[in-house]
Amino acid sequence: MKKFLFYVLLFCSFVNSDSVAQQKVSKNLIYIDAQGIMRYAKDGKEAAFFGINYTTPFAYGYRSHKQLGVDLEKAIDADVYHFSRLGLDAFRVHVWDTEITDSLGNLKQNEHLRLFDYLIKKLKERGIKIVLTPLAFWGNGYPEKDENTGSFSSIYNKEKVLVTEAAIKAQENYLAQLLKHVNPFTKLTYENDVDIIALEINNEPKHTGTKKGAGNYIDRMVKAVKSAGWSKPVFYNISESPAYADVVANASIDGVSFQWYPTGLVANRSLEGNYLPNVDHYKIPFGDTIPAFKNKAKMVYEFDAGDVYESYMYPAMARSFRSAGFQWATQFAYDPLATAYANTEYQTHYLNLAYTPSKAISLLIASKVFHKVPRLKNYGTYPADTLFDAFRVSYKEQLSEMNSEAEFYYSASTSTKPKNSSTLKHIAGVGNSPVIQYEGTGAYFLDKISKDSWRLEVMPDAIKVNDPFEKASLNKAVTEIIWKQNKMQLQLPSLPENFNIEAIDKDNKYKVVVRGNQFLIQPGVYVVSKKGHKGANQSSIANTFFAPKNSSDKISVIHHPFRNVSEGKPFDILAKIIGVDSSAKINVEVRNSSNKWKTLQMLHVYGFNYKTEVPVDLVSPGVINYRIIIKKADTTYITFPGGFNGDPYAWDEYRNESWLTSVANANSRLELFNASTDRNKIMLYNPDWRNNTVEYLTAEDPNQLVLKASMKNETGQIFGWQYFFGNDIKGRKEELSSLKTIVIKARSEQNTNAKISLITANADAYSTSVSLTQSWQEIQIPLTSLQKDDFLLLPRPYPGFLPLKFKSAGSTPFNILEAEKLEISFGDGAASKTPMTIEVESVYLKK
Repeated sequence: MKKFLFYVLLFCSFVNSDSVAQQKVSKNLIYIDAQGIMRYAKDGKEAAFFGINYTTPFAYGYRSHKQLGVDLEKAIDADVYHFSRLGLDAFRVHVWDTEITDSLGNLKQNEHLRLFDYLIKKLKERGIKIVLTPLAFWGNGYPEKDENTGSFSSIYNKEKVLVTEAAIKAQENYLAQLLKHVNPFTKLTYENDVDIIALEINNEPKHTGTKKGAGNYIDRMVKAVKSAGWSKPVFYNISESPAYADVVANASIDGVSFQWYPTGLVANRSLEGNYLPNVDHYKIPFGDTIPAFKNKAKMVYEFDAGDVYESYMYPAMARSFRSAGFQWATQFAYDPLATAYANTEYQTHYLNLAYTPSKAISLLIASKVFHKVPRLKNYGTYPADTLFDAFRVSYKEQLSEMNSEAEFYYSASTSTKPKNSSTLKHIAGVGNSPVIQYEGTGAYFLDKISKDSWRLEVMPDAIKVNDPFEKASLNKAVTEIIWKQNKMQLQLPSLPENFNIEAIDKDNKYKVVVRGNQFLIQPGVYVVSKKGHKGANQSSIANTFFAPKNSSDKISVIHHPFRNVSEGKPFDILAKIIGVDSSAKINVEVRNSSNKWKTLQMLHVYGFNYKTEVPVDLVSPGVINYRIIIKKADTTYITFPGGFNGDPYAWDEYRNESWLTSVANANSRLELFNASTDRNKIMLYNPDWRNNTVEYLTAEDPNQLVLKASMKNETGQIFGWQYFFGNDIKGRKEELSSLKTIVIKARSEQNTNAKISLITANADAYSTSVSLTQSWQEIQIPLTSLQKDDFLLLPRPYPGFLPLKFKSAGSTPFNILEAEKLEISFGDGAASKTPMTIEVESVYLKK
């Protein structure tokens, strides 16, 4: 038992702090050398830190917890444990100075500051290092209205706060008081806390006025910090005001901070398509042009693939950060466990271990990337850089993966075999792999704690029920949490069949029965041990477990109908159904526009997935309407769409909502874009919103809209947009190989040339130029005439100094079966003294 406890405690070191030992060495964990490299003070080795931003002590994060009646300290406990569970070792957030200062910069000893201090204590306990960003310069409202807090940030806006003397003096006063403040939980000032390793003066300063004035401001802030006794590295933001980059680089700072939002922000919907080209490289333009930049350390204070739900982006971003020389990177922002069900805090970001398990495991893998791959190493251009070191990312598989001798992590089901299953020590994933097969949708972790024992942690199932990037509300869940028993199978050399599984987390009384190497498991923490091995010590910290409660027992159906299907071919209706048991009878009532109908039984496939096939005799040209009818064990009904209760066949049942799919006849065109139906889903690049316009107007047909784009193009700009049609054509995939021509219906007021491109799932673009006249034309383009080309990176990556276009490596021939995105652009490089306008009604494929 003593040996076993030793290994359990050894596991705890995986998620616990070494800060106590470090404080005996030095109050400064790191320093910046003359070449701008961040190094550990104790041995001079290069340092690297990777983690998150997290905002619960402040602003809306604080208010939303209060609104829900959540204990904020307990909320912080849970979230910080999950940070450590994901292998993160870095924390940064811009402190809302507006909530902890008055108009003169005096520090307020209030609940926000107390909770921030408590958060620091909990981060220290888990070994997570902190960069302090004391100034934010904005209100505390978002997404609500700002409160008048009486602070200097309530008086001066983001620009004036940098140039107004009274505001600058308030900042100097505030910095001095904050850095001398003693954390009541640690009994340390921030300067004397070894786990607070550096300071970033302010969040995204927006400089105006002279460069000399900007330089004076930065130097005054640095002087204020150092006069308070600060001896650790000082960083300053460079990406928000790139015109002042030389001033920042020449200031008395140790490092510069950047951000990266490669898919833009606030699309108000999930972005679809392959976004790995958007994160192929992080090119810093200042390194070659500003000599003083070369000796500055580099930090990414915020990053995220905004509005991208899939789990393949983070490791690619971490790789590109390391190639660019960054040594610190923190995602913005991790959703608190208490509010992640609704994603209200920052609608464009969505990340939480319980609610977005695949993205969370992807972040875990990204942390491994950031710590493992060397600085400044180049891994080539996409797609060559999708496989690097021990890592792999795949858009088509929606997968991030790490595969090494000791660690095997995957963000979705994978067929990859572990490098060496007999030497594995840590496994984490979602779905199935050759070593773990799991029917649930939550994340799981398996960590070796002795020769014959493993610690298994299983999170509850998470089911996305609404688009998390649409308009948010605490009254609308975007993800449901389901606690249920799911089948799991372990295939590890160290665990012969009929092993023992013992629950060790608090109040977990579940008794696991193992048959061979299969068992049913419910959320919790367990010790899995070789038969005959003794169980775990219940007092060990290794039994820590935090997970949200079951969301609801109500029945829900998540289904997305095909836009079109092909005539004379059967097709599947797929749905995720939660809240039903095996006693429920699930049918689909299908009716076509020739008034033929059938009732089809839906069969359980796997997990929450159900399926039925619509037979060929119903798939005739026209439309098909259908609804899903669930008859529960108590003989009551619930019908979808709508989710209404009651007998759907009752004489007075007036609700008749249904899904609709169109059936295309054999010779019909396959539409890729229509301005009437698709206008709210385009991704637009408009470089000058003051002079350029986008309108949706009617033309020849009053029932049909056209997209009219107008550009004042005196400097040779480009104007363009993309539309992801991959989901629209899924029901007619089998027809694609017979379609040989792409047709665009368009015109121009000035006889303008436009470029039309098809972009594939492999991020290859193939394009041609078309001449538009003042008359409406249906211009036919043989697909064989499309040539390999570059394409716009949309949404536009931020910061704006990053590339606008991308061209993949290689020369793969065009394959219509891979096409999933349309791009239309005009004006590229051709300056014009007169406006340029194009109008597009539709784009389609034909035989």
